[in-house]
Amino acid sequence: MKRIFLVEDDKEISRNLSFLLRSEGFMITCASSQKEAETMINEGRFDLALIDISLPDGNGFTVYTQIKQSQDIPVIFLTASGDEASVVTGLNMGAEDYIIKPFRPYELIARIKTALRKYGRASSAFEICGLNVDTATGIVKKHGREIFLSALEYRLLLIFINNPESIISRGRLLDELWDAAGEFVNDNTLTVYIKRLREKIEDNPTSPQIILTVRGTGYRLGGSYVSQ
Repeated sequence: MKRIFLVEDDKEISRNLSFLLRSEGFMITCASSQKEAETMINEGRFDLALIDISLPDGNGFTVYTQIKQSQDIPVIFLTASGDEASVVTGLNMGAEDYIIKPFRPYELIARIKTALRKYGRASSAFEICGLNVDTATGIVKKHGREIFLSALEYRLLLIFINNPESIISRGRLLDELWDAAGEFVNDNTLTVYIKRLREKIEDNPTSPQIILTVRGTGYRLGGSYVSQ
């Protein structure tokens, strides 16, 4: 039986969704706030997460990041109608899907089942220039030796891994890191994090091969990228 983690602060929506999902054969664990979600992430394993972007004590992007650091599962964001910016941010972070409230119940069920099928075939391990990243466990190794990244360093690395063929602007990185951290990340801070990440993952940080600078534009993933 598949386990779904529902993070939704509206009690009526949470109750109705839980009833619907249980009637479809899913096991449901519910959280109504970011703080409550953090505790449950550490205590349980899930197959998929449904996360409301707007939470009373934070936002769903932070919950997404915390989930991805401990278990690699598909995430579907729940968002208010017309909130296009949040939808784009969620998809750029790597979310499997989104659905706008109010939603049609059986459309949501169909999207959940599609995400579970797709993720069952997805790889969670990646290798590039001797750097191995296992998103299922959050373990990062360089030439076989585990290295330790801060939450923002890991989030920054995931942005590049999830967009292997894209040039990513500094503005986009700032937006995504700000949302994920729940705090303001300015241009100088981004420069510091890029430098720190390169020092940890590159063989020669002064001549990077993994995170390449695209002058005047931003950055892109370099090297030979392989999913395992």
